[in-house]
Amino acid sequence: MSEHSDFQAAAKPLDHGDSLPSGMYPGPKSVTPEMRKAEKPTHYKVICISMYTKDLKELDDMVDSLKAKGMTKANRSALIRYALGQVDLDEVPRGI
Repeated sequence: MSEHSDFQAAAKPLDHGDSLPSGMYPGPKSVTPEMRKAEKPTHYKVICISMYTKDLKELDDMVDSLKAKGMTKANRSALIRYALGQVDLDEVPRGI
């Protein structure tokens, strides 16, 4: 087999039935339930919320403005957390 045909064989995409040569991919790690529990942070939770695209754009624009002012660690979560601290529950409109 020539060098050219070796390259072609190596560059051929894998079919679903093909397997990677041993040693190229170590396979999944063995994770015990104790390890999984120990890795989970307890000081925060990841959540999912829905927002209108207009509101998300406004949030992103605010984050960009803060970053432009030199607040390099500004992000959506930090800005939302800050805003939560500013809410006066007595001033929230009923139709919210």
